[in-house]
Amino acid sequence: MKTLVVYSSQSGNTKKLAEAVYEVLPGEKEIHPVEEAPDPEGFDLVAVGFWFKAGNPDPKSAEYLRKVQGTRLFLFATHGAAPDSEHARKGMAAARALAEGADIVGTFNCQGAVKPGLLEKVKARPNPPEWIGDADSAAGHPDEGDFEALKNAVKRAAGF
Repeated sequence: MKTLVVYSSQSGNTKKLAEAVYEVLPGEKEIHPVEEAPDPEGFDLVAVGFWFKAGNPDPKSAEYLRKVQGTRLFLFATHGAAPDSEHARKGMAAARALAEGADIVGTFNCQGAVKPGLLEKVKARPNPPEWIGDADSAAGHPDEGDFEALKNAVKRAAGF
């Protein structure tokens, strides 16, 4: 199996998840930041990891997700919101919509620690985003439990 792992990471959280995905995948594989990612054509599985900006995949990942039509795709994301929150569901739905035409074989999302400076800046807004209430619980994530859950999700999605 020939696999491509692509990620965008603002704080390092999504990069850590991407490395865990890469580690668990068998066979021929490549890992690239989204800015250096090759065309997804010719890969048996493409895994794309992103962070949320305004409740959507970050702009660079959004652009890449538009290129994955016709591929088997695994999506993974980090964010400050609770993993089962409406914010997380909406963000993953947005990623699915961007990847229209791809065969999405699995998804995974988890909290990722928000940089303290950004957290304070966002909390100071007159109308802070809905995820801000969950942000304090994101500290320390992704953690070992998140990595284990991700690896299991990848194995199920890839069929091994």
